[in-house]
Amino acid sequence: MVSSWYYEPKEEGVMSIHQSGVEALDRDALSNDLPLPLYLQLARYLRGQIVSGRFGHRDALPGEREMAERFSVSRVTVRKAIKELLDEGLLQQRQGVGTFVNRGTSPYVEQRLSTLTSFSEDMTSRGLTAGSLWLNRTVTAASPEEALALGLSPGATVSRMQRLRTANGNAMALEMAVIPTRFLADPLEVQGSLYDTLRRKGFTPHRALQRLSAIQLPAEQAEQLGVPEGSAALYIERRTLLEDGTPLEFVRSQYRGDAYDFIVELNLAAPAREVNR
Repeated sequence: MVSSWYYEPKEEGVMSIHQSGVEALDRDALSNDLPLPLYLQLARYLRGQIVSGRFGHRDALPGEREMAERFSVSRVTVRKAIKELLDEGLLQQRQGVGTFVNRGTSPYVEQRLSTLTSFSEDMTSRGLTAGSLWLNRTVTAASPEEALALGLSPGATVSRMQRLRTANGNAMALEMAVIPTRFLADPLEVQGSLYDTLRRKGFTPHRALQRLSAIQLPAEQAEQLGVPEGSAALYIERRTLLEDGTPLEFVRSQYRGDAYDFIVELNLAAPAREVNR
């Protein structure tokens, strides 16, 4: 936490904001050489400071002018960056007072896509407590889509598990996991981490193919996640494979867009060498 960014009562209903914390901001965090607009670069930088805990709940941000001078950008750029984080719920503005970090008890999570981990493992690695509210656990015939994804014959049975995933008691995602019954005959066996259960049974997830898309949540799903109808979310389909390439799991999830980011690290490919003929 940046201790120099805080507010203190001046008199009842009035707060004084200390802005010397602007010096803690990395003035070189933005670059005109990147294809990303400066306001999105700034939003990303501030988001990272909040997620890492460097900015604590209710810390006050420096003013637009101070940040504009610090990053050598216009106040319009700062204003647009702040709006991005206001829309995500990470900041809160108080008329005539200032802009404050709005972390509360709700976690904001970034997940890297370079490593295959379960939701439980991912939350634990961030010091958060993963939880589940089971919505449905049954054994049924696979749908045509599921049979295709899992390489099953028509009519093959699967363990179907739907649950609300939480972190520190806060709703984060809705998840529907489908496992062929030859790997998991009884979905009631799963009490905590699905991947831990599969490993104990000798079926270790090895790699996955994942597809992400942006959606707006319908009323029922929005209510389950505790957000307004039509809120932005990430829809994710994942097909998990064993080491020999056998499909193990087919998952469809909806992650809250205001609480979860997926991060991908990309490396520049080496230039192709010309082949002499």
